Amino acid sequence: MSTSSPSRSAAGPSNQAPEPQAPGDQAPAGTPGTGEAICPRCGGSGRAGSTICPECQGSGKVIVGIGGG
Repeated sequence: MSTSSPSRSAAGPSNQAPEPQAPGDQAPAGTPGTGEAICPRCGGSGRAGSTICPECQGSGKVIVGIGGG
């Protein structure tokens, strides 16, 4: 009999705070049926002119739904 605690799955509770969503994200990171895409506003640069892109908040990526419909 093992005395160690069970491991947590990716879907289980976590001690880490969830990553904040950018305005262009359609869902929180890690949501089933979603994935990263290049930000359509800045083209992945993270910049909109001389400022940080407001859609992706400078990451160049947004979380979007993928697949079926």
